[in-house]
Amino acid sequence: MSSTFIQGGTVVDGTGAPAYTANVRIEDGVIAAIGVDVSAQAGDEVIDAAGCYVAPGFIETHTHFDANMWWQPDLDPLPGYGVTTTILGNCGFTAAPVSDDEAVRLEMVNIFSFFEDIPVAPFLDHLPWDWRTWPEYKESMTSKVKVPANYAAFVGHLAIRLVVMGLEAWERAATPEEIQKMCAMLDEALAAGALGMSSNLLDHDGQDRPVPTMLATDEEWEALFDVLAKYPGATLQVIVDTFMRKTAAESVERIDRLIGDRRIRAQVAGMAPTLTFQKDIEEKVGPLRRRLAAEKRDIRAGFAHVPPTSVISIKKSLIFAQSNDYVWHEVVLAETEEEKLRILQDEDWRARARVSWDEKVWRHSPFANPQSLLLINSENGVGPVDISLEQYANDRGLHPSDAMADWLILNSVHSTVHMAPFPQDEEMVVELIKDPWSVPNISDAGAHGQMLCGGGENIRLLTYYCREKGWITVEEAVHAQTGKLADFFGLHDLGKLQVGKRADITVFNMDEIERRPMKKAFDVPDENGGTTWRFTRDPAPVRVTMVNGEVTFAGGVATGAAPGQMLAPSAA
Repeated sequence: MSSTFIQGGTVVDGTGAPAYTANVRIEDGVIAAIGVDVSAQAGDEVIDAAGCYVAPGFIETHTHFDANMWWQPDLDPLPGYGVTTTILGNCGFTAAPVSDDEAVRLEMVNIFSFFEDIPVAPFLDHLPWDWRTWPEYKESMTSKVKVPANYAAFVGHLAIRLVVMGLEAWERAATPEEIQKMCAMLDEALAAGALGMSSNLLDHDGQDRPVPTMLATDEEWEALFDVLAKYPGATLQVIVDTFMRKTAAESVERIDRLIGDRRIRAQVAGMAPTLTFQKDIEEKVGPLRRRLAAEKRDIRAGFAHVPPTSVISIKKSLIFAQSNDYVWHEVVLAETEEEKLRILQDEDWRARARVSWDEKVWRHSPFANPQSLLLINSENGVGPVDISLEQYANDRGLHPSDAMADWLILNSVHSTVHMAPFPQDEEMVVELIKDPWSVPNISDAGAHGQMLCGGGENIRLLTYYCREKGWITVEEAVHAQTGKLADFFGLHDLGKLQVGKRADITVFNMDEIERRPMKKAFDVPDENGGTTWRFTRDPAPVRVTMVNGEVTFAGGVATGAAPGQMLAPSAA
């Protein structure tokens, strides 16, 4: 039986209660004792926490590691940021269930790949696909993948719809018989320990088609909600549109109406739009959010405390399509570097691209704001770098679209253009962090590897909002990513430093941690048998990350330990 003694730290227990000085003793993966009078015993591994906070491990509420875990089991950079639990399967995109029909199965892979900016090749080469149902996926995952963090996974509404309806899921409403089959699949997944159901009322694909879940009728939603309501520990996750067509308010009203009197706990990503260009949405959705809270309707706002970091790549990125620019998206779809270069130089394409930027793209999108597009990351060093696209275009007397095409031709198609962060209503973010009726710490970690890096964003709650600005306390910053989330997701054996809970713990010194700059790691399998890059970060670093009593990060490096377990929700 292993045992660890954490000595002399300041305990922030994850409940929001004031911090206090105490020692913590762990036995066999469980917190055994907490107190100033708790002493080490013979054989204990001792961790000196003097000058440090000792907190529950941090929970990432919105990630897309469902498939990545198979080829990136180290979950870099999460261990160095104190993360001990990740929530997978968001936005309706999940690796299970999948169809027996190979074409439909590949369609699910392509959908996941497109919307989450993950190459197709590793999906096909690294996942065994020895499952069709969600329980079979769980069995394969837990037996074959070893990771340094616990995880819990939604089952995706979109995945269920594709299995039942095949490619017709893109085209029509489901029949009563098909709805019945979807309900059986959801029931099977929830009984096997799925976290709940995730769905999507936001996305359109590269041909501007709404995702299949947007074709679901009220009857389909209500039947699935009947199943979800049978499992009090399970939750619903839905993403709505605050970026493109701005239909968030209508979607929230619909979700509330369809849940009705069912006892369903839900989170809606987009129910609290925090970017300044979204104020027109907030005027509509804000009163809804406040009404739901006042009525104790358990439909909570999921939100990110960091504005999206848009890194524009023509190798793999959905940002053009999601900006309503399907002309530049043609370059992303081109399979070879030679074809990308040919398109960028084609005068007919350039003329269409100029019209797209002038007349088609959303006015808040990066391509309507060249002053905010930064030429930073040249692959070959030709440059220029560290100037805006607007300045580069003006210096050469070019339309911004032509200027970006020229810069990519000169600097290689592997180069990226960065967008300055969207201005954010930080007062609203602070209000949401403190709001008991919210689901914070959305990061998108594991997705959009060449566009943003969600991993490590959690530490900004401590470094920026707490240490630098003083807007929240350490207790509030910890609570927002531990106990508050564990209670919401029904993961009641973690999230708090209390005797009998899992020993998921992080030890950190406030003077040492930072959200480190993004950097490239060339470790993602590609379609040519080699590797491509993703963004990551150096560790914060926390002093120690511990999962189920095992140290996964210490001394500035990941230990390689992989004690993570798949978790299932419970009602209490």
